[in-house]
Amino acid sequence: MDATHADLLMRVEGMTCDGFAAAVTRTVKRLDPAAEVQVDRAAGRVAIRTDAQALSIAEALTKAGYTATAMTG
Repeated sequence: MDATHADLLMRVEGMTCDGFAAAVTRTVKRLDPAAEVQVDRAAGRVAIRTDAQALSIAEALTKAGYTATAMTG
């Protein structure tokens, strides 16, 4: 069964510096090393192209200390 890439947009609160943005990227890549992650720290958004489930990513980010919610549109 082949997984398909999903494009996710998540709001992540608490990214106050580039270190936090890098930590968010590392957290996503632990779930999917091939994920493409674009962090817009100023807007508090993370765009992710991944094979991982959105819920899994949100849970991982929450465990890492961030408030993460999926965005639509």
